[in-house]
Amino acid sequence: MAKTGKIYGINGPIVHIKGDVGLEMHEMVYVGNENLIGEVIGLNSDDTIIEVYEETTGMKPGETVTGTGSPVSVTLAPGILNNIFDGIERPLSEIARETGFYIGRGVNVDSLDVHKRWDTHITVKKGDHLFPGAIIAEVPETPAIVHKVMLPPDLEGYVLDVVPDGSYTIQERLLTLQLPDGTEKEITMTQKWPIRVPRPMAKRYPASVPLITGQRILDTLFPLAKGGTAAIPGGFGTGKTMTQHQIAKWSDADIIIYIGCGERGNEMTQVLEEFSELIDPKSGNPLMDRTTLIANTSNMPVAAREASLYSGLTLAEYYRDMGYDVAIMADSTSRWAEALRELSGRLEEMPAEEGFPAYLASRLSAFYERAGMVQNLNGTEGSVSIIGAVSPQGGDFSEPVTQNTKRFVRCFWGLDKSLAYARHYPAIQWMTSYSEYLNDLAPWYTDHVDKRFIDYRNQLMYLLNQENSLMEIVKLIGGDVLPDDQKLILEIAKVIRVGFLQQNAFHKDDTCVPMEKQFAMMDVILYLYRKSRSLVSMGMPMSVLKEDKMFEKVIAMKYDIPNDKPEMFEQYKKDIDAFYESVIERNA
Repeated sequence: MAKTGKIYGINGPIVHIKGDVGLEMHEMVYVGNENLIGEVIGLNSDDTIIEVYEETTGMKPGETVTGTGSPVSVTLAPGILNNIFDGIERPLSEIARETGFYIGRGVNVDSLDVHKRWDTHITVKKGDHLFPGAIIAEVPETPAIVHKVMLPPDLEGYVLDVVPDGSYTIQERLLTLQLPDGTEKEITMTQKWPIRVPRPMAKRYPASVPLITGQRILDTLFPLAKGGTAAIPGGFGTGKTMTQHQIAKWSDADIIIYIGCGERGNEMTQVLEEFSELIDPKSGNPLMDRTTLIANTSNMPVAAREASLYSGLTLAEYYRDMGYDVAIMADSTSRWAEALRELSGRLEEMPAEEGFPAYLASRLSAFYERAGMVQNLNGTEGSVSIIGAVSPQGGDFSEPVTQNTKRFVRCFWGLDKSLAYARHYPAIQWMTSYSEYLNDLAPWYTDHVDKRFIDYRNQLMYLLNQENSLMEIVKLIGGDVLPDDQKLILEIAKVIRVGFLQQNAFHKDDTCVPMEKQFAMMDVILYLYRKSRSLVSMGMPMSVLKEDKMFEKVIAMKYDIPNDKPEMFEQYKKDIDAFYESVIERNA
């Protein structure tokens, strides 16, 4: 018998029931006459507090709240990919079919299509002993991804009987399992999992493999590990969303979970339209074949915004359990924190800094700590990488969400307003950004790219730091008074900034650059620097060195050399040697 109670107080999305009616903490409930979805967030002997994931306008005291007996959960089965959900995993296409362009209240739709039949290949046989998480069947969910149907993590036993390969819905029986206590249980493709509970794993690995994004400033200067965490903070218009789009399009993650949390509706529309048109360079299939979008836009109920991050995380962990590398784009965690602040205010909790709740830090840490590269219960290896955008008001990185996020992420890609306004994209400020994964990933770069990679990367950073120090002098007294060796540093730093760090998302070769080309570009830039430095040490003035336009030619190499022809970089070295010889001859 479902437990019920009567509403006696309503404050926005917060609903109160008088007394203890037997509901459990984090239990999912149906609220009011329209059966709005809610979650129990507070319990005491006098009062039960519920947050409602839908608009409560028009609700009255005295209406009934009905418990479901289970926590807020997501449905896990084939059909998640190439789909778009709201914050509590309701497919927006189904909602639109029932209620039109705006989400109706109390709409009750299945999370996944229960009528669609999937071609299923069974991978177990009668008599097999199955352990938690074992893969029992394979389903081609999209042309790009094979969905591995798994035993739930809390079950094990012997297979009593199993269906033959064929076409099945997500609710039809695939096998019958005899549990250790002798009871029998029918297993389907479908699992339910509470969104606030991390899915179990066998072992967590340290960071050792980078998430290759094709963006030079990220892959070379500030790399992110697979299973790692990164924050992209930046003011309005600095390119947080577009940076995440580039990573989603070009990174070597198998699956992308894009969570639009409190962002503008037109941004999510753009994501949908762009992703549906894009072709995945790895498979030749549409990019949406390995993407799931969770849309909880700024005009949707604020309580569901808080749940959307956990829904996306649970979907990511599910695909990780199959052995896939998953990347989560959370855009943006600031809007999620604002939802926490609004709910906290309505609960009359004591506010902390800037009105955010005192538990902001622990909630952020609980979110980012669910990332990781792991060995799954079934022996496969997978990862969840989290890239969270932060939108500090006025671009102020000292505000609580940015500062607390910095405590829990190991990669910080700080966006700079002046770079964005100068059309330098990605507008990541190299002086304020950092990656703590560099030492962890150094062996990978040595083995898979070149043993000089980390040394070259450090030389680039040294030159950029030198330029930053020299620019303070230039601003005060001008650049003409600098000695030629320092003028050379400014000139080569410009080559690094414009020719290497700046990237054109609309150029077919420059939008995504393989690691081999990134290293070759560094090699040519530093070769030019060494040759020029030797000329300056001979007494050649910088004005003479700039006459041959060699610096401009090296800047343009990112466009002039196709990604699949790295051998062309050797010609640039020959041109630099010829430039070196000609300068000496002319000034002999």
